[in-house]
Amino acid sequence: MTSDKKSVPSISVSYARNGSSTKANAFGMRPMQERAYEKRGEQYLLIKSPPASGKSRALMFIALDKLQNQGIKQAIIVVPEKAIGASFHDEPLAKFGFWSDWRVEPKWNLCNAPGDDNGGKVKSVGAFLDSADKVLVCTHATFRFAVDAYGVEKFDDRLIAVDEFHHVSANPDNKLGAHLGQLIARNRVHIVAMTGSYFRGDAEAVLAPQDEANFDSVTYTYYEQLNGYEYLKQLDIGYYFYSGSYVDDILNVLDPAEKTIVHIPNVNSRESTKLKTT
Repeated sequence: MTSDKKSVPSISVSYARNGSSTKANAFGMRPMQERAYEKRGEQYLLIKSPPASGKSRALMFIALDKLQNQGIKQAIIVVPEKAIGASFHDEPLAKFGFWSDWRVEPKWNLCNAPGDDNGGKVKSVGAFLDSADKVLVCTHATFRFAVDAYGVEKFDDRLIAVDEFHHVSANPDNKLGAHLGQLIARNRVHIVAMTGSYFRGDAEAVLAPQDEANFDSVTYTYYEQLNGYEYLKQLDIGYYFYSGSYVDDILNVLDPAEKTIVHIPNVNSRESTKLKTT
């Protein structure tokens, strides 16, 4: 009896399982974070590192040093969506060996605040810039509107940390990219850019070449991250090409008897069925 099941081309990778990527040094820093902290004095720093490698905490270490030792007045953490603001909640870093804890006053984590990005939150950014407090967290959208409202000069002598940096584009229509270009041209801020994927699906450049040339990079590869896990023995990656609707072919390559997580296309994408169910 022959099976109608289609074989899926795949690659299989085994890993060292040496636990290195999760081991902390005397300051509580994992290897990627330590590597980034060594570059903490750079005015423009680009951190390329996989998900779950600790980019948020790496930023905390760097920002605290800039605030304490590098003459930076305030740190503004910019994230693509409100849910990611939780990555920058308070952390007891001193408990693990660092010289300071990470603290964000609740009123300055605008990802937790009600209201729209181009309204009260922009006024809150203005109030923060005029305050003596040190750290603010907001969305990309809030930051874009705030720069429109106050001008790039208002952000002088501050750290702008941009999470999920691949949302930036060198395309002139990308407002966040345009604002960063203006900030770099003025040369009065520090910028830390963080991303797990320094490319865009639309093939646009993330930064204009003259802007990218200003950045020093820290790269921590997927191989380093995955080799450093203690329990990951092997990763199998399969791929299968289809035509028509993906829902017609998906059961040809998935085994319903196995536990499976399926990431469906965004409802606005070309591949979406446009039918959103709960």
